[in-house]
Amino acid sequence: MEVKLRFATIFACLVLVVQAQVPPFEEKCEHGMYPPKAESKVASYVINLDLPPAERWTGLAKEKAPQIKDMLVEVKAFVGAFGNGSIIALVDKYLAPLADTLPYPFADELKGIAKATDIPLGEVVLFNVFYEFFTVCTSIVAEDSTGKLFHARNLDFGLFLGWDIKNNTWALTEKLRPIVVNLDWQRGGKTVFKSVNFAGYVGLLTAVKPQTFTYSMNERFSADGGYIGLIEWILGSRDSSWMGFLTRDTLENATSFTEAEAWLANRTLLAPAYFILGGTKSGEGAIITRSREKALDIKRLDPANGRWFLLQTNYDNWENPPFIDDRRTPGDNCMANMSKSNTDLPHIFDVLSSKPVLNKLTTYTALMQVDEGHLESYLQDCPDPCIPW
Repeated sequence: MEVKLRFATIFACLVLVVQAQVPPFEEKCEHGMYPPKAESKVASYVINLDLPPAERWTGLAKEKAPQIKDMLVEVKAFVGAFGNGSIIALVDKYLAPLADTLPYPFADELKGIAKATDIPLGEVVLFNVFYEFFTVCTSIVAEDSTGKLFHARNLDFGLFLGWDIKNNTWALTEKLRPIVVNLDWQRGGKTVFKSVNFAGYVGLLTAVKPQTFTYSMNERFSADGGYIGLIEWILGSRDSSWMGFLTRDTLENATSFTEAEAWLANRTLLAPAYFILGGTKSGEGAIITRSREKALDIKRLDPANGRWFLLQTNYDNWENPPFIDDRRTPGDNCMANMSKSNTDLPHIFDVLSSKPVLNKLTTYTALMQVDEGHLESYLQDCPDPCIPW
């Protein structure tokens, strides 16, 4: 009863926030937003896949340890609100052994991060679990008049996790921006793929495999959600894949857009999701709508019939998004106004910088182009007046 009451209180507060924040919010398509300020550009690091898994993250983890710990304060404050702090004790006691149930090389990578940061292993597992289930995002795949493909996304994170009424910000979102990093995953000194990560998260939410495919993941809200899959895993079921681990395997090993699509469409997952893929040829773009068990729908680019872009938020494409969180309609309108002939990364950045596609939850915008294996990302901040999500 106490937990239900607290969720009801959170929901009621969020409704009040929306009522207070929406006016005088103005919905419009931005122009000339690229390039953003130099200080917003995300720094790059190398992850050496030739190193033992426990050593791959050591340098980055040590450098970002203070910021990761700062972020974890907010995560633990949210988790600790339920059970008067007793849940945190359970995290440290029971999530640490969970690491040993994870497939190679992820258990060793998490242990290496815990050692390098001096953060309890259970808490390292906790924030890796959080990234599996709390991403609220917008992803776009588009092709220009020559058939060249572009992929971009906003990563929105931190909903329900501490609204700061004084500053009109989400507490966790503010703590996440300092740990956003670009990663160049290398083997034998050569790039295997590139990604945008939160330091310490070993899965993938945004990535490009040069000359092969681009990828992003958006959360899919479902009653059969990730918590059920997580509980099943804890209870001993190992039939499902962690989303972040499946995508790591896909980026490392899939050799084509078609192969990546098949892997992401057919593997059983712990949590439902939307996988957004772009390839190297005209028409190679797809939104895979996933339940935990299977692909419910695959929506593809069809430029011959006018579908030259795909835009995915956090709702099934065959349903209308809720009025309280409709980023799809303004995003679609801005893409249509941009036009196919003007499609490129700077113009797509304008779309992703347009409210409410850009909102108070947005941590970064990533821009990818598969032919050159290009990846750039920028920290984002939504100036007031701005919708909370």
